[in-house]
Amino acid sequence: MIRCYGRALLLSFLIAGLFLPAHMAMAAGGGSSAAAEAEPEKGPHRGRMLRDGDFALELAIVEAGVPPEFRVWITDDGEAVPPESVDLTVTLTRLGDKKDVINFRPQEDFLRGDMEIYEPHSFVVTIVARYQGETHTWEYDNFEGRVRIADDVASAMGIVTERAGSATLIQRIPAFGRVIPATNAQQRVTARFDGEITAIHVALGQAVSKGDALITVESNESLKPYTLRARLSGEVVSLPVNVGESTAGRALLHIVDPTALLAELQVFPADLSRLAIGNSAELRAGSASLNGNISYIPRQLSAAQSAPVRVAIAQSTSRLQSGQFIQGDLEVDRFEVPLAVKRSGLQGFRDFTVVYAKVGDQYEVRMLELGREAGEWVEVLGGLEPGTEYVSENSFLIKADIEKSGASHDH
Repeated sequence: MIRCYGRALLLSFLIAGLFLPAHMAMAAGGGSSAAAEAEPEKGPHRGRMLRDGDFALELAIVEAGVPPEFRVWITDDGEAVPPESVDLTVTLTRLGDKKDVINFRPQEDFLRGDMEIYEPHSFVVTIVARYQGETHTWEYDNFEGRVRIADDVASAMGIVTERAGSATLIQRIPAFGRVIPATNAQQRVTARFDGEITAIHVALGQAVSKGDALITVESNESLKPYTLRARLSGEVVSLPVNVGESTAGRALLHIVDPTALLAELQVFPADLSRLAIGNSAELRAGSASLNGNISYIPRQLSAAQSAPVRVAIAQSTSRLQSGQFIQGDLEVDRFEVPLAVKRSGLQGFRDFTVVYAKVGDQYEVRMLELGREAGEWVEVLGGLEPGTEYVSENSFLIKADIEKSGASHDH
């Protein structure tokens, strides 16, 4: 509400953005939570008219060709008052009780404020004008993009907040490939001397230990049997032979150590120079999410004109299988920024990208100037103070509540 002090109280009305107490909303709407809001009187410069008896001023925010600033035109009994004859101060009290005190100097036929009115234009406005020995004071609420939500309600809605601060941004490129055995983590068993297979001591899928008997072969040359043994512990993943068959120089059995797998991802030549040994990787294979580091970058391209980059997997690979498709995001750059917010907290408001700052049980837009983006983080260059508590998850609920209520609904 506008509060006017001086010779007479002539104006009392609600403005856009003013929160109605619940009991006022019920009374105005006959039980409804919404109430019609009176439009403030506008002056010839499309500013807000404020009156105290015959003394009146028009307060407007001017943005054409200049950063947003206040300009004031003054009349007394309908006649223009020379701007230099009025001492004027405007105080803007923002959410969190931060005060911007604006002084004015005469210019042409108006008074011009000495401070930029930065976004959001959401504040309690207090005006003090001194003219011919009398003091005229007004105060009104000018809120936008602001809503009050009790903490227990916000918690039930799943609204999550955190403090804005420094962050490490990691830029990545996508790549696709397969899970393969690590070096020395597989054995393809062949016969040293060709002959007839007389015994198979393992089964497909069986776990074996280093030194276990695998296959017995009767040599064609000596006619004596000899036994092929496992050189490593692992699992039999291929067994394409049967007793009585000839070895015929082929692979008889394939053992893979399932605990020693890595990812081989195909990278385009244009991205290859951006990678470095040790860079991090985020991997996804089926329902498994894993992390790792680049362990090998080839100097030659494959026949498909891509580079098979290998990634050592940091976690257990028990859920993976050799040959399985895998997707990865490979680190190409890493940098520290002094201020960042989570991408999940960003929303659109008018022509701005914003987050919703939380002060007590109130939430209000903060218009952001953004920089680099990487992963879940976005660098903030302006519009937000370090340490501000902001909504990082489910911020769309705040936006919806503000849009539903016109930023004037009181919870």
